[in-house]
Amino acid sequence: MTFSARNILAACMVLMVTLAGCQQPQPQQVRTVEIPDGEIDPTLWGKAYPEQFEMWEKTAIPAETRRSKYKTGLDSSVIGVDKLSQFPYMALLFNGWGFGVEYNLPQGHALMVRDQLEIDSSRLKAGGVCLSCKTPYAPGLEKEMGDDYYRKPFMEVINKIPEENRELGVACIDCHDNKDMSLRISRGFTLVEAFNSMGVDPSKLTRQEMRSAVCAQCHVTYNIPKDKDGQSIGLYFPWQNSEFGAITIEDIIEQIRSDDSIKEWTQSVTGFKMAFIRHPEYEFWTNDSLHFKAGASCADCHMPYTIAGVFKVSDHRVMSPVQGEMKACKQCHASSTEWLKERVFTIQDRTVSMMIRSGYQCATVAKLFEMTHNAQKEGKVIDQELYDKAKEFYEEAFYRSLFIGAENSIGFHNPTEGLRILGDSIAFGSRAEAYLRQALAGAGIDVPMIVDLEILKYVDQRGEKAIRFRPELEIPDPSGIQDRFF
Repeated sequence: MTFSARNILAACMVLMVTLAGCQQPQPQQVRTVEIPDGEIDPTLWGKAYPEQFEMWEKTAIPAETRRSKYKTGLDSSVIGVDKLSQFPYMALLFNGWGFGVEYNLPQGHALMVRDQLEIDSSRLKAGGVCLSCKTPYAPGLEKEMGDDYYRKPFMEVINKIPEENRELGVACIDCHDNKDMSLRISRGFTLVEAFNSMGVDPSKLTRQEMRSAVCAQCHVTYNIPKDKDGQSIGLYFPWQNSEFGAITIEDIIEQIRSDDSIKEWTQSVTGFKMAFIRHPEYEFWTNDSLHFKAGASCADCHMPYTIAGVFKVSDHRVMSPVQGEMKACKQCHASSTEWLKERVFTIQDRTVSMMIRSGYQCATVAKLFEMTHNAQKEGKVIDQELYDKAKEFYEEAFYRSLFIGAENSIGFHNPTEGLRILGDSIAFGSRAEAYLRQALAGAGIDVPMIVDLEILKYVDQRGEKAIRFRPELEIPDPSGIQDRFF
């Protein structure tokens, strides 16, 4: 080999080594570290898993910074989103208990307990049971305290948590096994029993199903049975009449109407004892939705894989894909960020339009019941058969409207099902209105075509919690129906 050839070969080898050194390292899986048994404090888990811990800490960012059309605070001086000001009909329908005074969208996972501590005290009347999906100490407290966990005052139960962790929201131990980081269900006293009620063995769920089941410990609706003195005596998910992948609003309403012990409050405007529906994301999404049938999990969309340093980790900020510039959606969809966002907002616009129609239809029926009850107090005779039919249809309409209003995706998790539910709500509400108008006319009472809902009266009853309506703060109303009431 000539001198020149040797030099060229050496130069090539140096170049190859240099180029190899400039290449990006391949993402590595995070090394598993065993955490001591019973360790709840996430800062100690974070020493072993700093990338995930740093992301989890970012869930403490106030909700008002989130980029979403319907999830942005109406007033920059208020942290969070006041749903009663976004959707004023809720102030009328929920009048009579805490949700009618203050009903805010939740902030990040790290702020779950703080959200409860800062909310109006009338929202805490259920007692310690309200901590069940908020603190990682809940399973231990429930086991230790038994029935007292449910019936004791909220502050008495929370004070049993070590002071330094009293405001700690959902943490690592809620979802992960401390020995191998596999996913686990920590709320056996709620979710395991709920799965069992449908004939599902949670120990046989696939890993992909578990990536949604851990979210279903909290992102579900639940009922709190009361004793004769109004004290909480338990907690359950109303899935008893359902099947896995088909937890329907019809089955939930059937359970609600069959158990008088879970009618927790009295609706002021009608005087009816009612149950409530809270954040039913898991039920709504798993009921035959497109993404559920495609095999997606909650984590695929809300915790997509990302690169942190040299590690490939799931994004523990647990946020809407809209916040993440649709990165989660682009794992499957080749469309542009703006196009994907436009599809999300279009679905949400249509859902809100129907939800507002449904809500004001229910509010109209509620005010007609108030008119009916006043007429009865004045000695007017109301046809009982018509009254009973109206009440039955009103409850069907109310719970459907409530279900979609409480579900946090604003229809996106299951668009066709959301529109079906709201369409049925409007239909049931219209039937209820027709029966009441017939009953009132039969009693010689003239009912106006447009019923005065007195919305501002219910808003003003919230006192300092009320945000009065100003054009720059109003939520978009694609239906235009709110114009009838203001």
